[in-house]
Amino acid sequence: MTKLSSKYSALLIVVALAACVGTPLEQSTANKADAEQYDYVTNELFTEIAKAATAVDRDRAAIRAMQGEYHVTFDFRETVVLAANYERYPTKHASAFETVLLVEDSPEKIVLQHMLVSSAGDVIKHWRQDWNFNAAQRFVFTADQHWEVQPSSSSTDDGRWTQCVYEVSDAPRYCGDGSWEHLSFGSTWASDLSWRPLPRREYTVRNDYNVLQAINRHTVTASGWAHEQDNSKVLRNNSKIDSTLVREFGFNDYRRISGFDFSPAYRYWRLTSLYWENVRMAWDHYFERDGFISLATDIHGMPLIEATFGQAAEVQEDGSIPSTHEISKVILSQWVNLRNPDSVASP
Repeated sequence: MTKLSSKYSALLIVVALAACVGTPLEQSTANKADAEQYDYVTNELFTEIAKAATAVDRDRAAIRAMQGEYHVTFDFRETVVLAANYERYPTKHASAFETVLLVEDSPEKIVLQHMLVSSAGDVIKHWRQDWNFNAAQRFVFTADQHWEVQPSSSSTDDGRWTQCVYEVSDAPRYCGDGSWEHLSFGSTWASDLSWRPLPRREYTVRNDYNVLQAINRHTVTASGWAHEQDNSKVLRNNSKIDSTLVREFGFNDYRRISGFDFSPAYRYWRLTSLYWENVRMAWDHYFERDGFISLATDIHGMPLIEATFGQAAEVQEDGSIPSTHEISKVILSQWVNLRNPDSVASP
């Protein structure tokens, strides 16, 4: 496997120190985002929501309107203290340039891939969000490094969308069920209360809790979109809550911009998108076959990130795309606890 360059390895460290699922910290020079020299512009896809003929078409238009080029700010502030003698941690702020690509668009599924681009033109494949209409099931974070497929929280014919979020290596993170509400000034989707693993901005600096209980809201507007998070920081022992420390409010603001050069992200995705499609298929295979995914890595998951990004670098160099079977055999089977260790994803 190709050894990653020192510059690329440094960017992976930025990902490892990320807020949410990979957002660079403000003090990191690799992706510090200064938007003063760029213009904020109108989200041209926002008008497509009102033009849609049906409710589900309005939902789909709202999800599609999250694609585009953005300056993003990330803010996380602890609010209500719930545990005795707990002291709030300092507010965290970060910023980045990010483009969101439409990867898949079908009547019942929309896939959006986030891509970070530094001012120097370096690219990191960031988090991914899948939207499934009236899904019968979703994966749930049930224990450290363990996710299980469970029935969705409501019926499969109520116009509900399930959003599932994935790590930079396309490993799972969390899902939520909810419905879209469309008003003249914006469209909002709100999730149910769901479990999610700690973000990197937290587990790299503390170990006093091990899970977030969260409600997520996405609002699409004429200027871009926003992701709000109502989080509770919980110490959980299997399914039993031992204590809840504090609530946290997160606000990630995606503002449309022009003038920033996002072409490195498009070039990277043109060369590697088929590879990452096979990676997604390999992950899906394990969920469909075993009904769960259990990772054999520490919480940071860096072996998976380094391995998948390393294979993607090889694809960029020689254009040879490993099959789903090869990806599973070389990478995923090493760091995924399989029900049948002798079985890996089929081609």
